[in-house]
Amino acid sequence: MLDYRAARLNMVESQLRTNKVTDQAVLDAFLTVPRERFVPEHLDGIAYVDEDIPLGGGRFLMEPMVLARLMQLAEIGPADGVLEIGAATGYASALLARMAARVVAVESEAKLAAIARARLQELQIGNVTLLEGRLEEGYPAGAPYEVIVIGGAVGSVPDALARQLADGGRLVTVLKTSSTMGQGVLMTHVAGALSQRAVFDAGTPFLPGFAPAPGFVF
Repeated sequence: MLDYRAARLNMVESQLRTNKVTDQAVLDAFLTVPRERFVPEHLDGIAYVDEDIPLGGGRFLMEPMVLARLMQLAEIGPADGVLEIGAATGYASALLARMAARVVAVESEAKLAAIARARLQELQIGNVTLLEGRLEEGYPAGAPYEVIVIGGAVGSVPDALARQLADGGRLVTVLKTSSTMGQGVLMTHVAGALSQRAVFDAGTPFLPGFAPAPGFVF
């Protein structure tokens, strides 16, 4: 039987620390949350590989290194409110819950949301509010948020999400303009303006519905 505790430690030491993840709160979260509980049962043996794990329907569990670097960029504090877009089975929700005061996680697929609720309950994580809804709309009723995490690549960030950031708030995602390589980016909301900084390359797949519209071809 696979030693999942050892697999988590190996993930942190060989995938995260070697790829510029130094924030101890991020590392502790990845050491603690059992990633194998958030993948389909027949894939639990590869839960800790350094790649995106398919969940069906175009959805996936994000590669650990990419997710960890995005979380580190967001500089999540213990008093922060976090909006997560694309909760899927709840893995990132569980990680974020260890670092923030509250997490509002939005998921559009009912089947995935049901799995996420079950896993979060099993792990006795009580500071995540999981909601079903359109990902691009977020959850304005809970705004403003100090941090927004988008769980997949996007062609652009919807204005409706950007408006839900608090002043000084941080939004992290993978921005892609084509089907090839994207970039992990940090967007910061200051005095009504949104600045953007690209930090690292990432081959993360698009979240369904967030790919850029195909250009016109003659």
